Formats: sequence, structure tokens, C-alpha cells
Amino acid sequence: MNLVPEAAAIEPQMRDWRHHLHAHPETAFEEQATAAYVAERLRSFGLEVHTGLAKTGVVGVLRQGSSERAIGLRADLDALHIQEASGVAYASRHAGRMHACGHDGHTAMLLGAALALAKRRAFDGTVYFIFQPAEENEGGGRVMVEEGLFDRFPMESVYGLHNWPLKPFGTFATRAGPLMGAYDIFEIAATGKGGHAAMPNLTHDPMPFAAGLINALQTIVARNLNPQDAGVVSVTQVHGGDTWNVIPEHVVVRGTVRSFKPDVQDTIERRIREIAAGVAATFGVEATVRYERRYPATVNTEAETGHAVRAARAVVGDEHVDTDPVPNMGSEDFSFMLQAKRGCYVWMGAGTGAATVNVHNPRYDFNDAALVVGASYWVTLAEQLLPAAALRRAA
Repeated sequence: MNLVPEAAAIEPQMRDWRHHLHAHPETAFEEQATAAYVAERLRSFGLEVHTGLAKTGVVGVLRQGSSERAIGLRADLDALHIQEASGVAYASRHAGRMHACGHDGHTAMLLGAALALAKRRAFDGTVYFIFQPAEENEGGGRVMVEEGLFDRFPMESVYGLHNWPLKPFGTFATRAGPLMGAYDIFEIAATGKGGHAAMPNLTHDPMPFAAGLINALQTIVARNLNPQDAGVVSVTQVHGGDTWNVIPEHVVVRGTVRSFKPDVQDTIERRIREIAAGVAATFGVEATVRYERRYPATVNTEAETGHAVRAARAVVGDEHVDTDPVPNMGSEDFSFMLQAKRGCYVWMGAGTGAATVNVHNPRYDFNDAALVVGASYWVTLAEQLLPAAALRRAA
């Protein structure tokens, strides 16, 4: 690997930062202590620091030279509502909260890149270090954009990174176009006529509605989408009834939808509504549908993907960068930034074999060996995109 020396030199500091953040996780829009910790370090590096965007967001600004060009590098701050079971010495001290997705590592890597770039000063322009709250479920990226992130900090492009335990350590993967799926949710509530379970003929039982609905929803992807398009409809919750001998009045069915294309989203939402109405009529109940489009698909722009690939190859070598990975139906609210600004999101391999624990698991722990790799990628990307005057003349 071609690691940036200034990043390698501060690896112990990055580990300390990461372990502190891991031990003190905070969830969406509650990252007050995390934001203060990040802002304090950025100031100590000599950066201009802005706080309060999207409540707990932090933006560090590093200017060098005379160029008016600027780019943004983004990390996420928040943890998940999970009770940690990793057994590490720096495990979460906050019951029911855990950095189970590696955002502690993402934050430490971007802090490391800020410090390394401040030491090297081998670029010409402005780098904005964006520390975003509430990536998990609550759309902090959307809020930052709506509150004027790109107006206050004008940049030509923005870049994101996520550790990826499903890919080997020392690798990167990304592609132009859709990389991660859109995230929608639905809730279908049915109301019938409850009664004694021994006398179902006197009721309008919503339970057969729920059963029929779940089966019918699975036909959407199989029979309504073009076979070349991707979509997922997953029922994840069914709530109804309180005891053995009572047919309930109400049943609620909830789930999630994933897709890459807006027209696929449109088709799935329309068919969910049509199927719910049809199944309700079949079983004599009333049904209402609530459908929310939470996160759009994460779609990389072509030129910026090329820039990201070039930087990744410079760090880990050509053979360790996959430029055509299979897109993943997981979702990412960096997508809101990519809707507003050109850019690229990459996966950084963090796996160490078949036993590697994946994200969103109570036993997960970020791979500390990836800290220097990620920080080196950020530094390399910034310096390649904003070359110093002497380097531009040489080119």
C-alpha cells in the first residue's frame, strides 16, 4: 500500500479518537458530545470550524493557496440503538446505544485526514470536512442540505466513504450510477369487526387480510417489475390481537421497499396501494396505506467516480479497486448530498475473513487497521483534485 506518511504517523491518535467515540455513542440528532469532541480537535489542527448545521453537524474548513476550487469530504457521527456485545475494552458506556456501523471509524479517519492535510499543505484550494449527524434512519444528510450546506460552503463536488466488512481489508469498491438503494417504508392498517374466535362468521376478521396481503405483496417484484430492474418488498412487522379467543378489530402490517430507479419506486408504491385495497375488499375490511420515501438511491456521477477510483488505486493498487461491484439494496443518506451536488460514495474493504462480523450486529467493531487506509484515501483524493500550483505547472 502507498499510505500517506503523515496519516501513518498519527495512527495511534486515530485509534484513541475512535475508541473514545466508540465508548460514548450518541444517536440521531443527539450527538452533542460527539460534535463538541470533533470541533475541539479540528480547532486544535488550525481549521476554521462551524457548528450547529442540522443541530449537531460540524464543518471544518481548511484553505491553502490561492485557488477558488473547493471539495467536500463527509463522515457520519451517529450510533445505533443496539445493546453492545462486542466485549472490547472500549465498549459502549451508554446502555442500548452502540457504534455498530463504524461511524466512529469514519469520524476518526476524516479527523486524521484533516490533521494530515493541515500538516502537508500540499494542495491548492479549500477542503470542507463535513461531519454529518443522523445518518441512521433520520436523514441528517437531507437536513444539512436543506439548511444550506452547499450554499454556506460552496464546493464543486462531495465525497463519502463507508467501511465494508463484506469486502477484504485493503480493497475499495465503487461504480458510476446507482451503488445503494432507495429506502422507503410502508404501513398498512386494516380495520374489521372483532368478536369471539369461536364465532368467526359474526366477524370481519382482519387476520386473513394480513395473511393474504403478505403473500400478494410478494408478487410485485416477480410480476410487476421488468426482470432487468431490481426491487425488494419486505414485510417486517405484523401487529394484531391480544389473546387466544378474540378475533381483533385491527391489524397493522409494516415493511420496507428498496429500489434503484424512481420509476420502480412509483410502480411498487402504486401496486402496494392497489393490492391493499383489493385484498381489503376481498375480506370485507377497511384498509389505509401510509407510504414514505425516506432515502433516495445513492447514485454516483461518472467523472467524480473516476476521481475516487484514481485516488483509491494510488493508495491500495489497481488490482485492489473494484470498479463494477454489484449494487447493494442497503441505503445511505449521503444520497441527498449526491442529489444536490456531483460526487462519489465508495466502499472501503474492512473484512478479515469469513468470521468478520458485519455492521448492525451487536458484536461488530470497526477494523482499526483501516484507519490509516481511509485517511490516506481522503488525503490523496484532496491532493489529486486540488493540486498545488507547482504540481499543476509540472503537469
